[in-house]
Amino acid sequence: MRVPLLDLTEQYRVLAEPIRQAIDEVMASQRFILGPKVEAFEKAMAAYCKAPHAIGVSSGTDAFLAILMALGIGPGDAVVTTPYTFFATGGCIARVGAKPLFVDIDPATYNLSPTALEAFLENECETVGENVVFAQAQVGKLAASPTDDRRLRVRAIVPVHLFGLCCEMDAIHEISERYQLDVIEDAAQAIGAEYSFGGKMAKAGAMGEAGFFSFYPSKNLGAAGDAGMIVCRDNQLAKQLRILRDHGMEPRYFHSVVGGNFRLDEIQAAILAVKLPHLESWSAARRAAADFYKAEFSRAGLVEKIALPAEPYRDGGLTNHHIYHQYVIRTPKRDPLREHLAKREIETAIYYPLGLHEQKCFACLGYKQGDFPETGRAAREALALPIYPEISRESQRYVVNSIAEFFG
Repeated sequence: MRVPLLDLTEQYRVLAEPIRQAIDEVMASQRFILGPKVEAFEKAMAAYCKAPHAIGVSSGTDAFLAILMALGIGPGDAVVTTPYTFFATGGCIARVGAKPLFVDIDPATYNLSPTALEAFLENECETVGENVVFAQAQVGKLAASPTDDRRLRVRAIVPVHLFGLCCEMDAIHEISERYQLDVIEDAAQAIGAEYSFGGKMAKAGAMGEAGFFSFYPSKNLGAAGDAGMIVCRDNQLAKQLRILRDHGMEPRYFHSVVGGNFRLDEIQAAILAVKLPHLESWSAARRAAADFYKAEFSRAGLVEKIALPAEPYRDGGLTNHHIYHQYVIRTPKRDPLREHLAKREIETAIYYPLGLHEQKCFACLGYKQGDFPETGRAAREALALPIYPEISRESQRYVVNSIAEFFG
């Protein structure tokens, strides 16, 4: 039996007619950039995320880049985030001329560890006036540049809601407020995920100064290409983001700032608007699939041999306590297990084989292998199994039985 990691064909089969109709409407209007479809989808996303503003952009990567630009983060600044994430999280920080500072993850959730974050700010940073600075920058590690001896000013924290599970946002916000740092949520993998923020239900992306989503085709809400979205509370920040996404142009052909071509196009917005009303049922189907995996792994006696995904908010009264963008198990025997599953035509993926601190392009930051032990362990042990709303129980049972066969 062949089991793909993700299969989008059934989703398209069900929605093919309304998607084609939406595309035809765009073609008939000949409005392709920042038209009524984009505006309508922005309003729908703002309502869904319970955020005052939603700004459509060209990708999740460009969403983060625009936020950093709007907040004025650049050379001489630093942003704290996790090394266990997709490259764009660190790459965007570097692209604006700032430095990524990494903090290790929680071993159960794979998300940024509030304990490690607090220890980093207490032990490796210092307060100078109203600013938090990374003290080690003055002795060479992570220096701003060969000609710039300023210590790096820490500006923001970027928690990544990895695999569809929210970070511990109450703890992270308490730390950010104490140090007066902005919180930018990387919610690229977590659209619709919920968290009891200050005792009230909040959705991923809507708990910080700004949050952003990716609509890459493999995401839980996927476009037919690249697309992204920013959500935020502040009116002025929203206005600045709308200007920046269109080359910094306001009014037309007048540029007070340098922006980029970060615009969401009408066809992608039209497709996403058709899909958005189905997102809740898709999330529920993914959770049902995750529950089935859990029961089957227990039945097969595997829960002592592999670590299953953590569900820390399951009993907190939240519907979307986890949206399972990925279903990630972990085992020290990850690589031979993956080879075994491949022979049985079961597709898996490794997210991620290296922490960002070990990527060649970040060698200049001065980190070394072993600096973040939990990230290193996850990179060696984590394995994503097939999951999507339409996955059959027969396919899942085959996956579990194949894993049981491997462990004998």
